[in-house]
Amino acid sequence: MDTGTHAVMGVGLGGLAMLDPAISQSPATQQAVMAGAIIGSQAPDFDTVLKLRNNAVYIRYHRGPTHSVPAVLLWPLLVTLMIYSFIPEADLLNLWLWTFLAVFLHVFVDIFNAYGTQAVSPFSKRWVAFGVINIFDPFIFLAHIAGFIFWRYGADPGLTFASIYSLIIVYYIWRCIERNKVVKNVRSRHPNATHVFISPTFRWQLWHLVIRTKEQLYVAESRNHRIQYFETYPFEPIPEDPLIKKAREDDNLAAFLSFSPTYRWKTRETEQGYEVTFTDLRYRSKGYYPFVAVVRMDENLHIYASYTGWIYSEETLEKRLKQSEVKLKTS
Repeated sequence: MDTGTHAVMGVGLGGLAMLDPAISQSPATQQAVMAGAIIGSQAPDFDTVLKLRNNAVYIRYHRGPTHSVPAVLLWPLLVTLMIYSFIPEADLLNLWLWTFLAVFLHVFVDIFNAYGTQAVSPFSKRWVAFGVINIFDPFIFLAHIAGFIFWRYGADPGLTFASIYSLIIVYYIWRCIERNKVVKNVRSRHPNATHVFISPTFRWQLWHLVIRTKEQLYVAESRNHRIQYFETYPFEPIPEDPLIKKAREDDNLAAFLSFSPTYRWKTRETEQGYEVTFTDLRYRSKGYYPFVAVVRMDENLHIYASYTGWIYSEETLEKRLKQSEVKLKTS
């Protein structure tokens, strides 16, 4: 989920904790639990600081180690000890329990969007992504805002958020059912499909699709359970072409390939040499594919510019590649 949704969920959990008299009747514990829930709900995303280094490092590691099984156990301990050092009057067990719940729910809800996490690491490096909830879901966010309003005007926070989270659980179940209906419809049309990549959108009945068979990749969408096809590409392994082989040595392309499970690639000659572009097919929007990796090489296959990330115009891409070129020249 996005940072804003994780933030409101942290406050909501702090409100839910008021159901426990041991918390609601102790101002120190109440304050500590609220802080633990808010910080814990953000802790797994502290790896966002990797953006300060470069996009390649961020893409490769974001939602990786910080969302792993060890991290889910470690974050609550670190946050709890930090808060307890400032509020030693708080009940330590309750503080840890609600901080742990906040961290766990952060990772848990993240696996329901199309990006997913490495939530089962170190047992597996596989990305877990169910493709059920959009990265920002207005219903979930606004449900929390409604809860805050009721709380502000005197409603019991524990009962209010118990009701809201019960409603959200039902919402998740309904979204899972709708997703499964879309996948079932796709497989009825493509019984030989080896994988169906599904990405939810803001609209409940609109889903982005990439359908993989042994021979083809179909880029499509499901709108009100009607499938519309946009592009078709041959499905084949990345070739052992010297140009692409050299491009794969670049950190940006390596990060892209570690994250993207379905893509196409193309090569072209330029005035300076060659360009290799990999495009993630999952996020088609208005005919444009915004998540890409681009590597540029001279005639001797020396990499002089590269970039990976979200790009929504050719002008922005050129700007990022120019910045990369300058950094490589000065490094």
